Amino acid sequence: MTFRFYLPTRVFFGEGVLKEHGDFLGRLGRRALVVTGRKSAIVSGAMADFEELAKSLGLSWIIYDEVAANPTLETVAKAIDLARGEKVDLVIGIGGGSPLDTAKAVALLAPNRAEAAELYEAKLPVEPLPMVAIPTTAGTGSEVTQNAVFTLPDKQTKKGFSDDRCFPRVALVDPRYTYTLPRDVTIDTALDALSHAVEGYLSKRSTPLTDTLAMEAIKIFSRHKHGLLEDELTPVTRNELMYASTLAGMVIAHTRTTLLHTLGYPLTYSHDIPHGRANGYLLAAYLEFIQPAEPVKVDTLLKALGMNSVAEIQELIRHLLPPATQFSKAELERMASLVVNAESLTFTARRATLDDLYGILAKSLGQ
Repeated sequence: MTFRFYLPTRVFFGEGVLKEHGDFLGRLGRRALVVTGRKSAIVSGAMADFEELAKSLGLSWIIYDEVAANPTLETVAKAIDLARGEKVDLVIGIGGGSPLDTAKAVALLAPNRAEAAELYEAKLPVEPLPMVAIPTTAGTGSEVTQNAVFTLPDKQTKKGFSDDRCFPRVALVDPRYTYTLPRDVTIDTALDALSHAVEGYLSKRSTPLTDTLAMEAIKIFSRHKHGLLEDELTPVTRNELMYASTLAGMVIAHTRTTLLHTLGYPLTYSHDIPHGRANGYLLAAYLEFIQPAEPVKVDTLLKALGMNSVAEIQELIRHLLPPATQFSKAELERMASLVVNAESLTFTARRATLDDLYGILAKSLGQ
């Protein structure tokens, strides 16, 4: 047995971690750019906790709060301009995956004098600014990955970026910040975390250690299916879903995501379907496609979910999510064509053709 595992992020997990362990920020910088969305950091209480901490540490900060869902590189560019203009030496992302991913790109690009549009191809020799992640959703796991995803309007989809220097220095993971999330967002993000674990477990890049983390995340989701279905989102459920999200993030930091995520991107870009929800709609058809290549693993994860068949997953999704939009054959073909050459298909356990991709979409969303 041989494998590698790399996780340079120092993770503090639990209620009240900013108060208990936040003094670590004082070792990283003196003037911070806080990258966040318009509401989540405030509503969750994370911003108030950060400001209290920053004052106690003597940190100064400036806030960039214009990160919307599915950010573009234009959003990154605005944040970079602010970071450079304010001469910050620390970047702090507070929010869901979009603010955390934006913060990673800013931390990497700002000291390199590179433009946001160059993210995917520029040479970036200068070490990034230290970046701290404070998640407020239990879904992306971005607090423990080197990955970021941005919307590319010219390509009509989203695209991932990866650089090991983008691992946050510190992740302060407080499940309390998810307590104010509405049920639909909680479900969407939980399905995102589940898809990370499932895809990582079935990836060609999986290892015995990532499999262990993935199975634990899948079992946690299974334990809380009832709470998601019945809107019984207790503190215990919130805590465990956040833990599962972080575990699943550790998985995809090593395995990356596969065709399930990639197929979901056009649904989010073109039809404004939340990312985790898009994955949920496609999950059963994806597993059905992968099953011939990995029958033992698919059977194992079904048992971890407390299910006997892929059909039972489809039934769970039917109860968790609103009815899926049904798309025309032409639109399904268009979306499949956008991802047929994606790198993630090389990590997928079974090689997918254009017809295969169309078939997954059609089974999930066809008329």
